[in-house]
Amino acid sequence: MAAGKQIGEVSFKATSITITPGPAGSVLSQGNFEGTGVAGAQSATILATATFVGGKSGTYSTCSLAYRDDGEVIRVNGSGDWESIGKHRWRTQGFIESSQGDTRVTEGEIDLVTRSWIVKVFDKIG
Repeated sequence: MAAGKQIGEVSFKATSITITPGPAGSVLSQGNFEGTGVAGAQSATILATATFVGGKSGTYSTCSLAYRDDGEVIRVNGSGDWESIGKHRWRTQGFIESSQGDTRVTEGEIDLVTRSWIVKVFDKIG
């Protein structure tokens, strides 16, 4: 999925992480995140759960709620791929779909030491 113009960014902090055995000998890492973000002219507080499958790379899925400053609550689900890009750092690439019907491309970086996840949001092309 091709990314167009960047339209937003979210800064997350993990509030908890659970590690469990996954399918076929893999590991499931599930994190609860909270953060703030801006998409277009809207700011929001965002609560999210992300599940990562794999060892040094794999897939992930997300489910989140964005509590916008205008009072609206938006559901956002997503999925994608992740990979290790160095000591305790992961890169994420995927897409999200909102309850408003929008589909967006995402690119992010997770720092496992600081438990932070910065996600850039882009328009989808095509």
